Amino acid sequence: MTIVLTLAALFALLLIRVPVAFALGGLGLAMLIFGGFSPLMAPQAILSTLDGFILLAVPLFLLMSNTLLRAGAGNDLFAAVSAWVGHWPGGLAVATILSCGVFAAISGSSVATAATIGTVAIPEMVNRGYNKRFVYGLLAAGGTLGILIPPSIPMIIYGFVTEESVIALFLAGVGPGLALLVLFIAFSMIYARFGGQEREAKRDWAERKRATLKALPSVILAVLIISGIYSGAFTPTEAAAIGFAAALVITVAMRMLTWEKFKLAIFDSMATTVAIILIIAGAKVFGKAITLYRIPQDISVMISQGVDTQLGFILVVTVVLLIMGLVFEALSMVLIMTPVLLPAALSLGLDPIWFGVYMVIMVECALITPPVGLNLYVIQSVAKTRLGEVSRGVLPFLMLMFVTAAILYVWHDLALYIPFKM
Repeated sequence: MTIVLTLAALFALLLIRVPVAFALGGLGLAMLIFGGFSPLMAPQAILSTLDGFILLAVPLFLLMSNTLLRAGAGNDLFAAVSAWVGHWPGGLAVATILSCGVFAAISGSSVATAATIGTVAIPEMVNRGYNKRFVYGLLAAGGTLGILIPPSIPMIIYGFVTEESVIALFLAGVGPGLALLVLFIAFSMIYARFGGQEREAKRDWAERKRATLKALPSVILAVLIISGIYSGAFTPTEAAAIGFAAALVITVAMRMLTWEKFKLAIFDSMATTVAIILIIAGAKVFGKAITLYRIPQDISVMISQGVDTQLGFILVVTVVLLIMGLVFEALSMVLIMTPVLLPAALSLGLDPIWFGVYMVIMVECALITPPVGLNLYVIQSVAKTRLGEVSRGVLPFLMLMFVTAAILYVWHDLALYIPFKM
């Protein structure tokens, strides 16, 4: 009964448009008071949460991605990739997906990836005759690579909540991220082949060289971050700091970044960081309250008693996260559902790193499902179109995400091979 009342109260607050952070924090505080617990637990929980070194990576990665975004690095990246693959069947679509993958490896942010590449790719693809719905869906879905291909802000939060290695989570995301990238590219090429899109003219070597040299610093930055984390040369937080410093040097040296653009990047990063921190703080108070009420333990027992196979549990998790994705954004889902679902996952013998990657794929789906899918709103804003157009365009890509999740379930080493067997 307590579980039902808690969920009903939370959904009611969200339906009356109370911000997620305040809905979580306010409900958690009310539960502490009505349960006879000291309300001082709320500020104590918040303080202990925000005192985490790993959380420093969040604003630093945001600063890096926003600096590159404002400096126009996405334009150079897209131009370079287009120069090499633009003449393929569906070349511009392939270039878009590859650009999303590279920028994802720099920023760790789905929204930044969708906004950066979308600003450049949407007008180019529409002008070349690509179906608008396909273009919008491609960009919205391509942006989700930002939270699967490392570095990934949701994976940082998952590692923070579970106290698992963030580096292991990053490395575990490489395999599924590349698999999803390949599926997106294959679908785009098939779609273009039967859709009758004309191929771009093949660029000459001089043009390819110019475009590549212009985008090379961004690619080197992505390689620096991933190789540094992989080799253990620096922690994710240090990688974020080094990445921001390198992005600043690159954009200033190439005269891409003005003082006005840098200020905008700082303000954008500050606003997003504050929103994330508020959600984390609210989720921590809510998490403290439901833990004292033993709600996660009760749900874990219910799942364990009702589902005694890994497949059954994963199907339950998939349905729950998809439903949650209709009203929660990505970070809220990770913060709320991880303490609830992880105990049951461990009791069934699932690896916590593998489960974290699976959760992130489901969270990716939430990013492109209405009414709260942030990437839908980003692409709607960039393309100046209706939300329904973007929502219908993402459906085939959503199916490809489910295919990736199914492959991951059947073949756990898709995620676990790189961090534990290489």
